[in-house]
Amino acid sequence: MSEFLDAFAAYVRANDLPVFRIAEAVGEGEPEAVTIRPCGASLNGYSVAKAFVVTAIGLLADEGKLRVEERVTDILGERPGMDPRWRDVTVDMALTHRLGLSQNCLDIDCQDARLFGRDYLSYVFSVPLEQNPGEERVYTDAAYYLLARIAEEKAGIPADVYLWERLLYDLGFAELAWSRCPMGHVMGATGLYIRAQDAVKIGQLYMHGGTYRGKRYLSKAWVDAVLEQEYEFHAYCGGYAKGGMLGQMLAFFPAQERAVAWHSSGEDLGGPMKTFIAAWQADHP
Repeated sequence: MSEFLDAFAAYVRANDLPVFRIAEAVGEGEPEAVTIRPCGASLNGYSVAKAFVVTAIGLLADEGKLRVEERVTDILGERPGMDPRWRDVTVDMALTHRLGLSQNCLDIDCQDARLFGRDYLSYVFSVPLEQNPGEERVYTDAAYYLLARIAEEKAGIPADVYLWERLLYDLGFAELAWSRCPMGHVMGATGLYIRAQDAVKIGQLYMHGGTYRGKRYLSKAWVDAVLEQEYEFHAYCGGYAKGGMLGQMLAFFPAQERAVAWHSSGEDLGGPMKTFIAAWQADHP
């Protein structure tokens, strides 16, 4: 076990933090993981799933099958009675949560999923927009359900199958499962059950500008756009991170050539985990 991972695990145990497993990858190296509390191999990363949707959209964009300027309704079609402003919504607006919807729309983790009916796409298009698209960022799972549906439409196969074919098999992913809506489409926004030691490989991919162990999978232009436009990855302790409900995390730190991921069961982890990482970086510049 690396010195970082050993120290991180000791810190988590000493502070009795509700963390199940932590994984780390350094440079192009093989990920390591340490289990803090008994748990299954693959756990729900909740909104960390959105980083995988961003990656699928990037792969499609690099293949020339998708442009972020495209309108969502041109790809997915329209629905009777929908707000006409939906015609102004672009893929980029979905990536940045600027749809005009209310917060937490289509949140199956916190609401009774039956509230949305069987056809989630028609449900989302039926929700009244609270503001004009393209304006304020309002975080909502609906945006990433739409993006997963867009990826499926453009790829011709479900988003998770597409990711397996284009990326995940090559990266050596093991067990993975993704929640689906009642009609069988990948949820996109949440419900990705994955091993922490596989999640860090996505961190390595972005940390190295779209390459993994010397092979390019994403263009440098897409990686730069993700970080500049904040397509889910946000600044975090000198690097970038995507978190999820109950304290899940996928982070990477280019200056230290380190990617980290963990699964947990506590909302209050942000401060304690950042405290350790910041202190470690100060002591190991």
